[in-house]
Amino acid sequence: MAQDYFIHLVNVGLQSVHEYLALHVLLCLVPAFFLAGAIASLFSKESVLKYFGAETPKHISYSVAAVSGCLLAVCSCTVLPLFAGIYKRGAGIGPATTFLFSAPAINILAIVYTAKILGYDIGAARAIGAILLSVVLGLIMYVVFERNNGTHKGIKTFDSEKHAHTVQLFLLLLAILVVPEIIKSWTYLALVEIPLIMATVYLSFKWYTKEERESWLQETWFLVKMIAPLLLVGVFFAGIIVELLPSEIVVEYVGGDTMLSYFIASVAAALMYFSTLTEVPIISALTLLGMGKGPALSMLLAGPALSLPNMIVISRIMGIKKGLSYIALVILMAMISGVVFNYYLL
Repeated sequence: MAQDYFIHLVNVGLQSVHEYLALHVLLCLVPAFFLAGAIASLFSKESVLKYFGAETPKHISYSVAAVSGCLLAVCSCTVLPLFAGIYKRGAGIGPATTFLFSAPAINILAIVYTAKILGYDIGAARAIGAILLSVVLGLIMYVVFERNNGTHKGIKTFDSEKHAHTVQLFLLLLAILVVPEIIKSWTYLALVEIPLIMATVYLSFKWYTKEERESWLQETWFLVKMIAPLLLVGVFFAGIIVELLPSEIVVEYVGGDTMLSYFIASVAAALMYFSTLTEVPIISALTLLGMGKGPALSMLLAGPALSLPNMIVISRIMGIKKGLSYIALVILMAMISGVVFNYYLL
């Protein structure tokens, strides 16, 4: 009997993976992997990170910090060393914490996957919320803790010609990514998508050297190897969670509109460790069991920014006082975002 039930759960998990690997999802994620790989290899990380110095005007430093997750394609496991590097080199506490919060949250893969699985309303709310809240968080940390960190290096700019090509390539890849969501007819989709792919391949050979193209493919393959297995495992166990977890428990604790439900969602997400993108199938499973969209957004904002290991590292880098303040602000703002989304935007 127990063996039969175990086999049933395995089949449920495999069915979830099969549904996840449906062609419409692959049309979404495969271009996203190539897009993230291009960003990681062809955009200069150093050029972006140099914008965080104290001499940089605040409207520039906070804007770059808030959107750098898309530009740098970092995930929750790589943002900490990047944050430590820019903070120790003298970046202001404001832009540095803005970057620390937003970078994992607006990873291009995470936003695309969130919109695809949980809905475009939550996907857009996650992207916009992460950007806006990161700036608010950074400004609060600046007002409370900013100190004179001494001499800061100036801004290093992009090579204009190469950067222009990278932007054009980014737009082409973005078009390949979003076209399947707009055009549903396979005939018309092929007429648009195939020329876009051919143009991207041709221009990649025209604009970039062999070494740059190889770097792009290596970064893309690295992301696939790092993320795809975790995604499949996450989807597999998310399917099992739906089967095992009583919906009454989910509805009781995170299904309502009380502040307690938002607090539980934010704290639970902050304490858990979500590998890149795995928060999406897990939260999707919880929504199927009755979790509200507001608490779901709270989890999506708090989860990528924090985890128990991250809290320890952040506190060591910034100090206990700054670290605890950052953690409390993330949880509080994730709660507020969920409330605003639920009451005013749905």
